[in-house]
Amino acid sequence: MNKSDLISKVASASNLTKTDAEKAIDATFRSITQSLKKGEEVRLIGFGTFDITNRPATEGRNPRTGAPIKIPAKRLPKFRAGKQLREAVAK
Repeated sequence: MNKSDLISKVASASNLTKTDAEKAIDATFRSITQSLKKGEEVRLIGFGTFDITNRPATEGRNPRTGAPIKIPAKRLPKFRAGKQLREAVAK
């Protein structure tokens, strides 16, 4: 499923126009992104939790030359599925 498929399904399930469904989905994604940028956790009960993990700087190797390279520290988004989502997918 891609974004346009999601928009169509949300529109038909909620009796919204596709334009209104797209606005709602975009607003949801923006809100989640803004909260994660601030370092806040986004918890959607029954669905899952979005949060930020900090990956420390490490040293790796260039696969072609074998020369050591520095891999910088990063902040990465992480999603953990909630119990209801895990159970629904497992069935």
